[in-house]
Order: sequence, then C-alpha cells, then structure tokens
Amino acid sequence: MTKTVAILAGDGIGPEIVTEAVKVLKTLQVSFGLDVQLEEGLIGGAAIDVTGVPLPPETLNLGKRADAILLGAVGGPKWEPLERDIRPERGLLAIRAELGLFANLRPALLFPELANASTLKPEVVAGLDILIVRELTGGIYFGKPRGIRILDNGQREGFNTLVYNEAEIERIARVAFDSAEKRNKKVCSVDKANVLESTELWREVVTRVAKDYPSVSLSHMYVDNAAMQLVRNPKQFDVIVTTNMFGDILSDLASQLTGSIGMLPSASLDANNKGMYEPIHGSAPDIAGQNCANPLATILSVAMMLRYSLGQMELADQVESAVQQVLKDGLRTPDIKSDDNKQTLVSTQEMGDAVVAVLRAKL
Repeated sequence: MTKTVAILAGDGIGPEIVTEAVKVLKTLQVSFGLDVQLEEGLIGGAAIDVTGVPLPPETLNLGKRADAILLGAVGGPKWEPLERDIRPERGLLAIRAELGLFANLRPALLFPELANASTLKPEVVAGLDILIVRELTGGIYFGKPRGIRILDNGQREGFNTLVYNEAEIERIARVAFDSAEKRNKKVCSVDKANVLESTELWREVVTRVAKDYPSVSLSHMYVDNAAMQLVRNPKQFDVIVTTNMFGDILSDLASQLTGSIGMLPSASLDANNKGMYEPIHGSAPDIAGQNCANPLATILSVAMMLRYSLGQMELADQVESAVQQVLKDGLRTPDIKSDDNKQTLVSTQEMGDAVVAVLRAKL
C-alpha cells in the first residue's frame, strides 16, 4: 500500500538540504520500487510569510494523515521580532505535541572517514556510536505556567516550569531500554536529581523501569558530568536517555564528536513509530542560499525514516552505505573538509547527486 511522506522544507537552508533528500527518495521510488507519495507543506517562517501562522491547519492535517514527515529546519532572524507565540519555532513545538512525537532519537555515529574531522583526538572518538534518546513533548519547553511578568518593584521576571509526570518518564525510559536491547545493552540516564525534584522523580521512575530489562545495565549521571564525560571518554556511552532540555544540549555537544553537526540525523516518534525526521543542525541562515550546506544529515534522516516508519530496512542500509561511500570517495562539504589534498570540496547539490549516483550504481 502506498504510504505518504509529508515534505516540510521550512526555512534557511531547509529547502536546499531537503531538495537533496527528496532526490534520494525519488531515486528509491524509481529504481528500488519504494511505494510512497510525497506531499509538500509549509511550516515555520515560510508558513508565516504565506498564512500568518507557523503551523497552518493544512500542514497539521497533512502531518496527521502522513505515514512519515521529512522536515528541513525552521527559524531565522527575519522572524525574531515577532511575538513569541507566532515565531517559527512555535510551529515545530506544536507539530511535535499535536502528533504525540514524544521520543527523539539522535544517533551520534562517527564514520571512520571523518575521524580527523572531529575536534577530539581520533583515538578518543574512533568507533563512536551513541544513541541519545531525548524526551520531546514535556519538560521545561512545554511546562506551564510560563511567561514574563512585572514584579511589584517594576522589574521584569521571566519564568518557566520544569514538570514531568511518571507516565511521561516511563514511556521514554522504555524507548531507551528497548533500543539498548538491540545495541550494547547499556543505558545511562542523565538528570540533575541532586537539585531538581522533577529529575529526582525521573531517576526513581527510570530505576523502576530498568527492572523489566534485566539484560540491560543502567547507570545514572548528572548532566554537568555527562557533558564532561562526552568530551573526556565518549565511548563509555551506548544509549543516553534524558529530558527535553538536557537532550537538546547534549546532542549538539555530541555532534562535534562526529566531526560536524551537519552529519547528525534524528527521528521523533510517537507510540506507533510514526515519525518526523530531520537533521539536528537548524536553519543556519548565515549560509542559506549559498549551496554549501551539508545535506548528509537530512539524507541520513531519510534512512531513519525508512527504518522506523516505512519498514524498509534494506533500503535504509543502502542509503547509509551510499553516504559512507561518498565519504570514502573523499567528497566533502565545507563543514567536514580538512586540509587533506585527497578530499574534494563539493556543494550541497553535488553531494546529493553523488549519493544518488552511488545508489543507482547498486542496481
């Protein structure tokens, strides 16, 4: 049965990188028989410019009936003067919440060809393979009350609420333990239980859930120590499970271990593995329109889509293999280019074309 993939290019470099990922999807349609139809929608600043809101009803309806969503990025300085409730990022938060996309999977995998692109020594990061499982629809980004108020002394005060209930913690913990069972059977739960009651509860619930997974070892780590350990000894980790805000920060930190934030895909899943797939790097407005952004994270997000939402494991492997092959061939966008004269600097479009060419050569 034909499955629907919603294409939400968004803002900044979003349209450029999504164009290359769509090339890959269309190649899989034509050359490998992938039975999907692609439908485009507006989100973020692009939606604001046309409709006045960051998540139009038409886009939300498309997301609800689609089997998977491919997202580019949202946001940019053009829309920063707007009221907070209608900024591009609110569209992203809203679609995650409306679709129940509570589990964010962010793999930090170092391709051997990029060991020298990391800012850490190759021997520290070689073989790195971490999965960060981030809770995505709760915590301080969604907690209420929130806002900016005026105190009796005339000073303004900003406030946000960090709140998690047991059910929210348990369901994300189970995603982490289920993932670890298929990997190296280690989960590290990251919190700040020494000072935050919400994450004290987090630690208690994760510890309770761990009893249902006797083959998986569980450790706990405060978030400040986890950040240090990711730089000091990243290969000690297998699966990291953490809160919305901590996961947001730690996954960006982990991206630098792999050579570039332009290499990291992500999946945001609901309870039935319907998901939204996107690179973690954001809209990068400073390089938008220059044809120099790295599309590989978006293409690798397509691989995650094939694996988790479309049930196409072999095609997912083919896409990941094609990405590794173009890296072996020495092709590099500016973010992963070194001084090695065996490497060839390529544009966004040329990198996408190279991946497609490798896929077609597999026929």
